[in-house]
Order: sequence, then C-alpha cells, then structure tokens
Amino acid sequence: MIRFIIADLKRLWLGSMVVILLVALATALGIAVTLQERSLRLGSARAADKFDLVIGAAGSETQLVLSSVFLQASPLPLMPGEVLAKLAADPRVAWAAPIGFGDSFQGYPIVGTTTALIANTAGGFAEGQMFDAEGEAVIGSAVALSVGDEVKPMHGGPLEGGHTHTELAYRVTGKLQPTGTAWDRAILVPIQAVWHIHGLGEGAKEHADHDHAAETEAHAGGEKPAGEPGEADHAGHDHDHGHHADAHAALDETFGAGTPGLPAILVKPKTIADAYRLRQEYRQGNTLAVFPGEVLTNLYATLGDAKRILIAVASGAQGLVAASLILVTVIHVGQRRRQIGALRAFGAPRLSVFAIVWSELFVLIAIGIGLGFLIGYAAAQVLSGLFTAESGITLPVSFARGDLATLGLLMGFAALLATLPAVLAYRQSPAAALRA
Repeated sequence: MIRFIIADLKRLWLGSMVVILLVALATALGIAVTLQERSLRLGSARAADKFDLVIGAAGSETQLVLSSVFLQASPLPLMPGEVLAKLAADPRVAWAAPIGFGDSFQGYPIVGTTTALIANTAGGFAEGQMFDAEGEAVIGSAVALSVGDEVKPMHGGPLEGGHTHTELAYRVTGKLQPTGTAWDRAILVPIQAVWHIHGLGEGAKEHADHDHAAETEAHAGGEKPAGEPGEADHAGHDHDHGHHADAHAALDETFGAGTPGLPAILVKPKTIADAYRLRQEYRQGNTLAVFPGEVLTNLYATLGDAKRILIAVASGAQGLVAASLILVTVIHVGQRRRQIGALRAFGAPRLSVFAIVWSELFVLIAIGIGLGFLIGYAAAQVLSGLFTAESGITLPVSFARGDLATLGLLMGFAALLATLPAVLAYRQSPAAALRA
C-alpha cells in the first residue's frame, strides 16, 4: 500500500506540490508571528534587566525608558542636575549614573555617562580599557570601530542635518564585550565631555548667560525645561564654546549643585525595598521614576493586541486554505472514481481504499505543516537579525513547549481534514465507479 501511495503522489507531483506550498505558507504566517512576538518580549526584557530604576524629568514614562534604556533617539525634558548629586550621596543607592545624548557618529549614538555605569553593566572589555580622560571613548561590541580610532561627534544625525563638532574628537580606548542590548551600538564618553562640548559646566557659567545655557542643555540631552526661554534652532545658531572642551582633562565624576540639567539617571538601589522607596520619592514634583519592567509590561499589552490581530489574520488564511483543500480533494476523488472502482473490483477492502486516500492527503498536509514551521522559524530569524542590526538588541528566536501543542493541534486538524475525501472513497460502489 505504501508503494502505491508513493507512486500515486509521484504521478500527481504538481498538484501535490501546490497543496504542500499552500499549507506551508498558511502555517508559516502564524508561526512567524508567534516566534517574533515572543523573541521581542524576551530580548527587550533582557536588555532592560540591568537597569533597575530610571529617573528623569516629569513626562512620558514610555519615552523615558525607550530613550535611556534602549537609546531610541528622542529629545527628553531636562531635570535639575542637583538630583544627581542627591542620588550620589543617598545611602540607599549603590550607584547612580547620568546619561546625556544628542550626538552621534556614523549612525551610532554617542552617550555621555560615567565609569560606574560601564563597570557595572557592560560585563568587561573585549580589548582595551576604560576611558580616563575627557577626550577618550569606549565603544560597544557592535560598533564598527577599533581601539585607537578617532570619533568626531555630530550633533543629532546625518538625516537631521546636524553639524559636526570641531572642538573635540574622541579617541577609542576600549571595546566592550557583547551584552545583547542597544548599548552594543553605543559610543560611550565621559559625561563631562558632553557637557563641555555643548558649553555646559563650570566653564559655561563664565562665558554664557542663562538663555544660552538653556539652549545648549537641550542639545546635550533633550528639550529645554517647559517655560524656559530658548534661542534659535541649533541648525542656524553659531556656538562659541570650543574652548570649554579639553581632550586631556582628567575625569571628574563628583557632582554637586552646579551639575547641568540631565535627561535621565540610571540608578542601582541597594535593596528591593530601597528601589520602591526611591521610586515613590522621585515620582513627585518635577521628576519621574520608573521601573523599566513595568513600562515594558504596558508595551507588551499593546504588542499582545497586535499579535492577536495578526494571529486572527493567519487563522483566516489557514481556514481559506483548508476550505480550498476540501474542495480540491473532493473534486480529485470524483476524478479518480474509475481507479477506486478498479481497486475495489480487484478485491481491495473498503478500509484499504479509505487508508490510501486518507494517507495521501494527510502526508501532503503534514509535510506542508512541517515545512511551514521551518519557513516561519527562518522568517522570524531574518526579522530578528534585521532588528538586531538596527537596534543592537538581540532577539532570541526559539520554539517553546507550547509550540508542540500547536503542532499537535494542526496535525489533528490535518487528520480530520483528510477524513472527508477518504469517507467518500470508502462509500463508493465499485460497480457504479466502473460504469462512470
């Protein structure tokens, strides 16, 4: 019987390939959606895992996390620099690291921060060492530069029409180990360099008035605070602050009342209780404190809604394919009435005819389902690779135990679908078939 089935499928190879392809594409759509949504959840959760608490100016929680943890370029309002000094002296804080952004180089974001953040989140150096001067930089594992290369910061990005800063060029001193986060694509420089290159800090107080400082603060980290006076847009405004940046200046990571405004501070509390107390304390007035995990949970809810819509579309496609297969197989059984009648006339039992027709269709659908799983997995891998290349966040694509249940459900449906034409063949009279 097996030889007969194989010979029959070879004879009808073109139709068999069409059935397999239809089932595979319909299955792949649903599998790709499921795997991609799961990998996005896991990847983003792992990327935010090292950042317990984020503090910024009052505003959007989602944008604060996307900008500070995932380094998605967007201007943030600034909070007073005294917040950093207060956190640095707080006994409940293991470390607090400021971040300042707004510049880039060859599409990579330049992030101003401190050695504390790099030492506690990066996982070590692949080569080189930590920066120890204002004109030095450390790069993430995905940055296409080497130790010793020069980085000339550009304000904003090339697509935004930003200008290149000529007052300071960073020298790469170290390259970090991969972390699977957006920080793998970042160029990390001393926060004081970001301030000085934009005319902030102690030097700026001697050479710039309040309005100029407010405008340049927006360049260093985000938007100017609400209600604060500003000047012309940076694209048409000439800054005279090159003499504030000194590539050979030693690091100064002590922060006081004169600290410039900041878009965000990443905080590592000493205990879970301290984390909740700090979150409550800094969710008042002009500051906002968030747990990245909580923000991601809200984003996952939105992502889940989109997944349900896509799964519904995939299910609809699978339903149309199933209906098409039923129609095609019923017509196919009708066209094979003489063959089935001949089998019965030569003594083939009804159950054998049922088994032949059922097995042929089930094998085709089962192959299509298996191929669909492979295509869906490959599609999810490709999409994840594109996302990783763009954002630096590694998205792990893998099957889970629940996918086995999906596979079993689809195979059960395939078995049920193959039963209809098999029943039609089973009930067919050999005499009537031969007379047709």
